[in-house]
Amino acid sequence: MLSTHGQATQSIRSIEVSGLNEPVEIAIDRWGLAHIRAHGLEDLFFAQGYNAARDRLWQIDLWRKRGLGLLAADFGPGFLEQDRASRLFMYRGDMAAEWAAYSPDANAICQAFVTGINAYVDRVKRGQERLPPEFGKLGTSPSRWKAEDVVRIRSHGIIRNGVSEIVRANVLARAGTRVDALRRYLEPQVQPATDPNLALRAIPLAVINAFNLATASVTFSQERLTARLEMAALWNRVDTLGEVVQAIESEGSNNWAVSRLRSATGRPIMAMDPHRPQAVPALRYMVHLSMPGFDAIGAGEPAVPGISLGHNGRSAFSLTIFPADQEDVYVYETKPGDSVAYRYGDGWATMTAVEEVFDVKGCVPQILPLRFTRHGPVVYEDRESRKAFAIRTLWSEPGSAPYLASLSAVRAKSFDEYRKALRNWGTPSTNHLYADVTGTIGWQTAGKIPIRPNWNGLLPVPGDGRYEWSGYVAPEDLPSARNPERGFLATANEMNLPSGWKVDNPPIGYEWSDRSRAQRICRVLDGQPKHTLGDSCALQNDLYSIPAERMQAILRHLRFENEAAGRAAAHMLAWDCVTDPESSPAALFETWITSHLKPALYQAFTKGDKIDALLQPGDIQSVLSFSERPEEWLESNADAARRDIFQHTLGAAWRDCETRFGGAPRLWQWGKLHKLSLEHALSRAFPELSASFDLEPMELGGSGSTPMCAVYRPDDYQTIAGPSVRMVIDVGNWDNSLFINFPGQSGDPESPNYSNMKEDWQNGKYKPLLYSTEAIEQATALRIMLKPVRRPQ
Repeated sequence: MLSTHGQATQSIRSIEVSGLNEPVEIAIDRWGLAHIRAHGLEDLFFAQGYNAARDRLWQIDLWRKRGLGLLAADFGPGFLEQDRASRLFMYRGDMAAEWAAYSPDANAICQAFVTGINAYVDRVKRGQERLPPEFGKLGTSPSRWKAEDVVRIRSHGIIRNGVSEIVRANVLARAGTRVDALRRYLEPQVQPATDPNLALRAIPLAVINAFNLATASVTFSQERLTARLEMAALWNRVDTLGEVVQAIESEGSNNWAVSRLRSATGRPIMAMDPHRPQAVPALRYMVHLSMPGFDAIGAGEPAVPGISLGHNGRSAFSLTIFPADQEDVYVYETKPGDSVAYRYGDGWATMTAVEEVFDVKGCVPQILPLRFTRHGPVVYEDRESRKAFAIRTLWSEPGSAPYLASLSAVRAKSFDEYRKALRNWGTPSTNHLYADVTGTIGWQTAGKIPIRPNWNGLLPVPGDGRYEWSGYVAPEDLPSARNPERGFLATANEMNLPSGWKVDNPPIGYEWSDRSRAQRICRVLDGQPKHTLGDSCALQNDLYSIPAERMQAILRHLRFENEAAGRAAAHMLAWDCVTDPESSPAALFETWITSHLKPALYQAFTKGDKIDALLQPGDIQSVLSFSERPEEWLESNADAARRDIFQHTLGAAWRDCETRFGGAPRLWQWGKLHKLSLEHALSRAFPELSASFDLEPMELGGSGSTPMCAVYRPDDYQTIAGPSVRMVIDVGNWDNSLFINFPGQSGDPESPNYSNMKEDWQNGKYKPLLYSTEAIEQATALRIMLKPVRRPQ
C-alpha cells in the first residue's frame, strides 16, 4: 500500500523576491509536494503562485492563454478559431459581484497568487531561473498575469448538458427516443420535450463546434503551427463527435466518508479519487498551505489558488461531480435584413456585438465579431434560414469560476460552516463529502441549478422569451445528509437523488453517470464492519465489473447453437468479473460489449440509418436494460431477438479476440488492448521530444464501470480518463494519510518529479501525505527560503 524510502537529503536555496512582506518557507518533500509556511495570507498565496510557476510554468501559461483566447499571438493563425471560441465563454460580468461570490478576501488572494506567478516569470526572464524547454522549442515566453485572469476563465471546468441537447435533437429527428436512450440513459425516466413548433431536424450539429473548441485542450502539429491566415477558419473543430461527447461524460470521481463507528481506527476515514483526462503534466497539483490560523493540505489545479480536496487539520473534504443540468441551448429567429435582431416577446431584441482584437503571430491583428443574446454567446448562425443559436450557461453568472468557492469551504471547521460556505458554489455542480475530528460525516450537494418552469432542459428551446429560467434551486433545498445510520457516505456521479425528489422538488437533471461504480463501492463498504485505510486504498484500485456480473446472470440461462458464441459465454461465465490487465475473460467481455453488442443494438434500432457516431460511446445502463428486460425495448419476440443478437455478437467477439490476440484464449490479456499513453502536447509536432517528454504506454485493467475507473475510446480501447489524484485521509491522525498524484508533481520533463509516481500509481501504492512539522522536516529534500527584497539603507 505505502511506497517509502529513507530519510531525505536536504538542500537549501535562498531567494529574494519583490512582492513579499515577510519571509516564506517552501519545504519540498522527497515526493515533490511543497509545504508552504507563511506569516500572513497574502504572503501565503504569493508563495503558492510562485511555487506553481516553479513546478508548472509551461502548463499554467498555456492554461491562461487558452482560456483568455491568446494562443494565436504565440502560435499563429491555426489557433485563431480556438481563441475566438474561448472568448465567447469568458466571464464578462460585474467583477465586484464576481469576487464577492467566493469569499471576502478572494480578490486579495488572487492578486497575491498572480503576483507570485509574476515574480517567478520575472526571474525566468532575467535568466535567474531556467526557461522550461517548451517555450524554447516554440520560441515563446511566459506572460504576466492579472488577478481577474484566474476567475474570468471558465472553460476548464465541467458543465452540462448543452452538447447533449444538440446531439439528442439530431438523434430524435432521425431515429426516435429508443435510439437516444441507447446513447444516454435518463434517470428518472422522462420524455425529452421542447416547443412543438421547433423543428429538431433543422438544428445542425455544427452548433456544438464553438463550445467544443472552447473547452478543448490545446493540441500542436506542424500543420497547425504553420497554417497561413487564409487557412485559419479550417481549424475550428475537435476530433470526432463521439470522442468529444465521451470526454465530457467521462469526467467524474469517486469519494466516500466512513464514520468512526465503522472505521478500524475509531476515527473517520475520507477517500477521494477525481477522474479527469490523464496527461503530462498532471492535471492536479498537491500543495500544503500553512499560516497562523490556517493549515490546509490537498489537491487543486495549479493555475487556481487554494485547494478543493484535502483537509485543514480539523475537517476533511472531497467532491465528485453531481451531474446537474446547468446549460440550455436557445434557438432564435432573426429579423429579415438585420441578423443581430432576434424575436423576443412581442418584438425584436438586439444582440450585443463585440469586436474583439486578436493578435496573431506573423500577421496583422485580426478583428473578429462576437455576439451575445440576453441568454449567452451566439455559437452558430444560419443567415439563410434566419436562425441563430446561443448557449445559456452558468459560466456567464457571477461566482461560477470552477472550484474557486473552495476558498471559503476549505476554512470550515464544522459541517454547518462547510454547508454555509457552499451556498455560493456555482460550478461545477458537485457532491461534497465532509468528515471531522468530532466524528461527524456529511454529504452536501452544491451548485447553481436552474429552475425551468415549463420544460425539462433535455432539448433546445426557442429563445423568444417563453422558456426562461425562474431562479435557482435554493441551497437549503439541495440534497444532503449527516451521520447516516449506514455508517458511511459514498458518491460516484450516479443518480443519487432521494426517493420522491421528482414529485416534490424542481428537476436537477436526468443525465447521470453509470451507477456501477457506486454500486460496487457501497457493496464493499457494506461488507466491511471495520474499514481500514488499506481497505480504502484497495477500493480505489478495485477492478470488479458490475456490468460483467449482470451479464453473467443472463448468460447462465441462454443456450447457443453457434460454437463460437457458446465458447464465448462459457469463457465469461468461468470468470470472477475482475478486469485486471492480465485477464482473458475481461478482454473478451469488453471487446464484446464495445465492438459488437453496442453496434448491433445501434443497427437493430436505427434500421440501418448510419448515426453510430452520434450514439458513441453508448450508455452501458441502456445496454444492461435491454439485456435484462428486452420486452421493454421490443414489441414482440423480445427474448428470441435478444438471443439472436447475443449469439451473433458473442461469436463475432470470440473471433475478434482470436484475430487480435491469437487462437489460444489463455494468451488473451485485457491490458494488451487497454492501454494508457501519456503524450506531451508538443511531442506530435516535434517527435524528437517524445523520448524525454512522453511516458511509456501502460497496460491497464478496469473500465468506465469499475471503481478504478479507466474510460477508453471505443475505436481503439485507449484510456482517455481516470483518477488523476488519489487520497485516503485518516481524520485526526493526519500524518497517517496517503496520496498519489499521477504521474508526478512537476511539469518539467527534466525534473525527477515529472513521472516519479507513475509505477506506484499503476501498482496501487501510495505516498505519505505528511502534515506535522516534525514529519515534514524528516522528509524535506529541498528548502526554498523566499525573502523580501532588501531595501537600500
